[in-house]
Amino acid sequence: MTSTRVGLIVPSSNTTMETEIPAMLRAREEIRPERFTFHSSRMRMQQVTPEQLRDMDDQSLRCARELADAEVDVMAYACLVAIMARATGYHRESQRRLAEIAEGTPVVSSAGALVEGLEHLGAKKISVIAPYMKPLTQTVCDYIEAEGVEVHDSISLEVPDNLAVGRLDPAQLVDIAAKVDTSGVDALVLSACVQMPSLPVVEQIQNAFDIPVVTASVATVWKTLRELGLDPVAPRAGWLLADRG
Repeated sequence: MTSTRVGLIVPSSNTTMETEIPAMLRAREEIRPERFTFHSSRMRMQQVTPEQLRDMDDQSLRCARELADAEVDVMAYACLVAIMARATGYHRESQRRLAEIAEGTPVVSSAGALVEGLEHLGAKKISVIAPYMKPLTQTVCDYIEAEGVEVHDSISLEVPDNLAVGRLDPAQLVDIAAKVDTSGVDALVLSACVQMPSLPVVEQIQNAFDIPVVTASVATVWKTLRELGLDPVAPRAGWLLADRG
């Protein structure tokens, strides 16, 4: 069987995207016939600051060129805050620019995937957990609100070092999710960052809530599968990827 090649555009200090996204698609292989391989190109970034995020985003076109050489079937640009820190609605511009380089290969961004995933869920009001410093979390919230979704409450873990974000214990999200105010909201964004680990507890936290629990990584996989024309399901990844068939 021919495998689908998934290209990953990755911040150089990201250690989570290349574990959680493959883990979800490997789990999907338990219930669907498609198989996947993963191919990365990296953009330099160490500190989650507006300056480093902007410089990193400028490298994304090079990454798209490199992944195009591998003839991947889809490209996923997974640094949500790098997109959202540029300008409201910038995921559309970023995806357009990358698609031009990719010469017809579908391009997904975590920022766009989260926005579209929330729209798919019909979410009009959400709460958000993010690892960023408070000003960057506010930038993310403002970006989401510009897309027509109200952010009711947010929690910032205030970890500026991207490697340190990747070392956060996902088990702590169980308590954090219990502290964020979700009264009257339509969905909880458990991790608004593909570097903050969350997959090990997504299903546990989903089972504790009667609203969808999503993450930037989950949304990226959901959108990636849709762009490939595949059934957007994966086990143990929360509401958005649940198999309701």
